[in-house]
Amino acid sequence: MTVRANGGLRFSYCMLPDYSLADSIEMIKVADELGYYACYSVDETWHKDLWCLFSAAADKTRNIRFGPNVTHVFLREPTLICQQLATLDELSGGRAEAVVSTGNFVMMEQYHLDWAKRKPLSRLREAMHVMRTFLDDGKIDFEGDFFKYTGLFTAARPVQERIPLKMGGMKGPRSFEVAGEIADGLHHALSYSRPAYDYVVEHVKAGAERAGRNWEDLDLGAWIVSVVSDDSAAAKRAARILVAFYIPSMPPEQLARHGIDQAELQPIFDAFAAGDVAKAIEMFSPEHAEKLSVAGTPEECAEQIERDIIPAGINHVVLALADAPLVEFFSGQSIAGVPPIKDQLRLVAERMMPAFV
Repeated sequence: MTVRANGGLRFSYCMLPDYSLADSIEMIKVADELGYYACYSVDETWHKDLWCLFSAAADKTRNIRFGPNVTHVFLREPTLICQQLATLDELSGGRAEAVVSTGNFVMMEQYHLDWAKRKPLSRLREAMHVMRTFLDDGKIDFEGDFFKYTGLFTAARPVQERIPLKMGGMKGPRSFEVAGEIADGLHHALSYSRPAYDYVVEHVKAGAERAGRNWEDLDLGAWIVSVVSDDSAAAKRAARILVAFYIPSMPPEQLARHGIDQAELQPIFDAFAAGDVAKAIEMFSPEHAEKLSVAGTPEECAEQIERDIIPAGINHVVLALADAPLVEFFSGQSIAGVPPIKDQLRLVAERMMPAFV
């Protein structure tokens, strides 16, 4: 049974598919058995392909939903995303959805894409229209500023009457308002404080009201780096290492909403740029890490979510769980006292989720 506490709170797991495919499928099966709403995956070249992974997991699970969180409209063409999404929906018996955004700006720089001069939010808005049309109708004729199609059609048709298309956002406020206007929800990454989520929901609500929609009907997700362990100190150490790798992709406005001046972190960015990962992690303070992650015992994590995230109006907790192998994959550093992902999924289900019923 899908866990839906407090009249609608969802818990999902977002994975980095950097493990063996067999191990990743076992994690998904455990999440399905424990009643998680969805298993999402990042959609970036740095990791293994989520579409192949989720297709392989589809017939080994019963209820859990699948999709990218996020997929991107600079490196992936919107109608091809729809083709993959509809195919996955058929394979899973109607359990696919997508969180869509412009993509990881750091990765786009590696591709030498000058995204800032390409009107990213306008491109995303247009891509959402293209995707909604192509998924619903199976064909499209369209001439926009970024995408053009004549007589395009596909045999890839979803099982669901309407595949949910949500938006991912970090910077705001315009992207949050656009999500309120046109998307089935917004998943906001790497925010943890009450003021940050109040800001997000305020602007989603403004966009929804402008479009004559009820913002409370939208899926409002908090995508959070999480490490759950009975060894609280070990969980916090692991989260500190992982979050250090995420901060270069966080816009200054988002850091400011956590009381962090980006200038404070510049030496860390410089160390990463110079390839000195160990130095970058060492300079990243535990105080900053605790502002940008949810880590500790299950009870500590539940308390932080209850205090800082849910009251703003968030109805979906998306846990980007990390364990020792993932920390070592990113940093080369070994860390003890952190359970494997499968065990963390159980800790969350058994000792965190009941706190929200």
